[in-house]
Amino acid sequence: MTVGELVLESLSTGVITEAEVTWLTKHQQTFSRSEEAAAIRLGRLMDEGQVNLGCRVSSQWLHHREVLVDWIEPLSGRS
Repeated sequence: MTVGELVLESLSTGVITEAEVTWLTKHQQTFSRSEEAAAIRLGRLMDEGQVNLGCRVSSQWLHHREVLVDWIEPLSGRS
């Protein structure tokens, strides 16, 4: 994992996991100046509520949810 990957994933999903925050704090002494700036920016986004501490739902679960809502529930006849 790199700081860049972590920042991009967090920005694209709006979520940072506890494990990722732990990784950031454990490795912050080894960050380059640009990585440090990115980590600080990520912290500010968390403070603003634009990135939230949580978990990401796997795409496999999302696909299952789409199938359930779009195909299975309409076949049940319930409105």
